Amino acid sequence: MKKHWYDYLWIFSAVYLLLGFFNILFAWLGLLCFFIPLIISICGGGKAYCNRYCGRGQLFELLGGKFGLSRQKDIPAWMRSKAFRYGFLSFFLIMFINMLWNTWLVASGASNLREIVTLLWTFKLPWHWAYHGTLFAPWVAQFSFGFYSVMLTSTVLGIVTMVLFKPRSWCVYCPMGTMTQMICKAKAGNLEKAK
Repeated sequence: MKKHWYDYLWIFSAVYLLLGFFNILFAWLGLLCFFIPLIISICGGGKAYCNRYCGRGQLFELLGGKFGLSRQKDIPAWMRSKAFRYGFLSFFLIMFINMLWNTWLVASGASNLREIVTLLWTFKLPWHWAYHGTLFAPWVAQFSFGFYSVMLTSTVLGIVTMVLFKPRSWCVYCPMGTMTQMICKAKAGNLEKAK
């Protein structure tokens, strides 16, 4: 089967995580993984990002499939359920809003920059080696630490589910996938009403 340029987007995901170890400001690049899926879905591309362009899904497929790091088991039914997917999306959005709030506190001067990465929303890891000050305001770095925490946490969850189940099991409950699916359903509902 012929390879396309988008078959190599897993490299972007791997490099992104690596860059965050050396300079936390690279975390801003992760916003591409947030906005592009939503834009594609809103513009009528459906779940094309999830199915074709998601570098993280490709990375899990590579690690779990080609390198055999997956048990290749079906993901449990409760993880596929609407309740779990929407519940996880809600929790994820609350954590994202909390990250934005912490960024606002630093921007307003009510809080100092915290050079930590929070893994799994619980474990605070010192990450001071990845930030040495810049021309940018401290809130820019605070956003970077928070956003990298979100991206690293979701990658760890994806790797755990990749190992325990099938390689792309993360995709079943990925918040971006759930949001793009909601957009697709809303667009389909609007088309039905228009008829």
